[in-house]
Parts: sequence; C-alpha cells; structure tokens
Amino acid sequence: MAGILAWFWNERFWLPHNVTWADLKNTEEATFPQAEDLYLAFPLAFCIFMVRLIFERFVAKPCAIALNIQANGPQIAPPNAILEKVFTAITKHPDEKRLEGLSKQLDWDVRSIQRWFQQRRNQEKPSTLTRFCESMWRFSFFLYIFTYGVRFLKKTPWLWDTRHCWYNYPYQPLTTDLHYYYILELSFYWSLMFSQFTDIKRKDFGAMFLHHLVAIALITFSYVNNMARVGTLILCLHDSSDALLEAAKMANYAKFQKMCDLLFVMFATVFITMRLGIFPLWVLNTTLFESWEIVGPYPSWWVFNLLLLVIQGLNCFWSYFIIKIACKAISKGKVSKDDRSDIESSSDEEDSEPPGKNPHTATTTNGTSGTNGYLLTGPCTMED
Repeated sequence: MAGILAWFWNERFWLPHNVTWADLKNTEEATFPQAEDLYLAFPLAFCIFMVRLIFERFVAKPCAIALNIQANGPQIAPPNAILEKVFTAITKHPDEKRLEGLSKQLDWDVRSIQRWFQQRRNQEKPSTLTRFCESMWRFSFFLYIFTYGVRFLKKTPWLWDTRHCWYNYPYQPLTTDLHYYYILELSFYWSLMFSQFTDIKRKDFGAMFLHHLVAIALITFSYVNNMARVGTLILCLHDSSDALLEAAKMANYAKFQKMCDLLFVMFATVFITMRLGIFPLWVLNTTLFESWEIVGPYPSWWVFNLLLLVIQGLNCFWSYFIIKIACKAISKGKVSKDDRSDIESSSDEEDSEPPGKNPHTATTTNGTSGTNGYLLTGPCTMED
C-alpha cells in the first residue's frame, strides 16, 4: 500500500520541476492546501444532503403549496397483471409484434395497450411539487454559492489579472475564504454524485454523471497541486447561470409563463456568453498559455487542461440544445416536444402526450399548451 501511495503521489507528476511536497507543508508563516483537507468533503456532503431534505420538506414544499402547486401525478393505469408483468420484467416500450401478441391475448385493441403502457410509464414520473422542491433547493444553493464566489473574488488580484494565478506558483498561501469555497463546492458535487441516482431521472443522465466526475476530479486535482486560484474562477463562472435555470423552472411549475420565458432568455444569454465566450477566451487562455509562459508544463498540468477541455465539450453539447430551443421559439413561437432540450427533460418525457394527440395542438383547460397536467407553453418548456 505504501508503494501504491508513493506512486500515486509522485512529485514529478503533481508538481512543477524542482518542487517537492515538503516545500508545501504548512508553516507558522503560511498555510498551503493539503490532500487530507479533502476528507472533510465527505461528511459535509452528507450534511448538505440532510439540509436538502429538511429544506425541501419545511421550506420548498410550503412555498409550492402557497403557489397552488399540487402533488397530483399523472393518470394511473388500470390494474392488469399480464401487462404489469411485461412492463416490469420484459420491456417498458413494447414493439409492434409484442403489441399484437398482447392484443390477441387480452382481446384489447393495440391502441388501448399502447395507452396503458404510456400511462404506466407516466406513473413513474415525479409530481410537479417534487420537481419544484428540487429546483428550489438547487436555486437556493446556486444563488448562495455564486454570491459568495463573487464577493470573494472581487477582492482578489487574479480576478482582474489572471496572470496572478501563476505568479509565485505553487507557493501561494491558502486563505480561509478560499478553503471554505473549495470544500463547499466539492462537498456539493459529492452530494450530487450520490443523490442523482434517486433524483428525477433525465435523458442526459450520462452527460451529467460525466460532468460531476470531471468536476470532482478538477476540484480535487487543482486543490492538491495548489491551482486553487484559477479553480475559483472556473467555479464561479460555471455557477453564474445555474440559479437562473432553476428559477425559470420554478416559474414554469408555478405557471408564471411570462416570468419563465424572461428567465429562460436570461439563462440562455448568460450560459452561452460565459461558457462559449468568457470560459475559453479568459480561463482556457490562462490555463493553457499564461501558465505555460510563467510556470511551464508538467504532467498534472496536462491532465488539468484535458479535463477543462472535456468540460468545454459538455458546455458545447448543452449550448447546442439551448440554441435549438431558442431558434424553435423564434420561428414558431413555441417549442415542440420533439425539439426540447435533453438537459432538463425527464427520462420518459416523450411519453407525456396521449396516443394520437399532436403535441403542437394539445391544449389544457386554461388555454395553455400542455399534456397530462404538466405545463408546456412558450419558449420556456422545461418540465425537467
């Protein structure tokens, strides 16, 4: 085990040339990031998860009820032992051949069986109240952590001149504010890693899982080799649009459509500006070129920048869907279900239309476009 640890913490991989771990030990004059500091993230992640449960139960749920958001779910499929067995043990999406076989076995027409499977799939969707509570928790955390990040960074020299991220690197002291910011962000991402298996399932589950893994790796690596200064820029920049998205979703669930549309436009503008503009031109510029000029490359430098490029690839992936929504909204005045972003859609969202019903013409009783009791109107169509 000692040999494995010695190999993993090889100084020639993690640190610039002629720098050793002994050089970065804490002294009375200065404190530096230590790998063992990161263990604190695990109990904090559990605490964040517990705070979330309390928040959703005693804060978000009363707010949802005050906004007349009900816990009513979709229509329940009528009990049928044969279809239930097929649904649970074989497939949730029977093909035409299986539908015909079930039709003969039950003496039902194929359309009725399709409708049953659709209703049964919809039963597994969370209620609008559940979605609202999750979004309100995320909105509250993202708003807090982004506000904290801005207040912290505006007092630092590297916000105004990114070359300060590399001056005197890696002998840059760790401040209390920076340590708190890093550990809180890491704890939140660890809590997301575990809770995403019980949260609302989305079509981009794989992409989000990869995002969380890369985020945790970036935060961990940049803390261990003291790239925390540029790390704070990356964290704050990526947090800038998240609260707007969750606010738009809450407005959507509450059926405040004009507010939802406005918030979605604000979210799309900030997201694309920050992640396709400022991130590559400002952050990637300093991690790839300014650091090369001032410090020079070393093995973990390559890994760090590779992970940043993976994040940028995911940013392009999500931006594509956001732009697709915006273009559809401009051209048709609303977004069809087929073109909605996978970013915030439920795993079975495509099933929410009743069979034979055109998603472009479906209307709810209040005149808004919608299906199965879920709001679906205007350019901001984010059921989740």
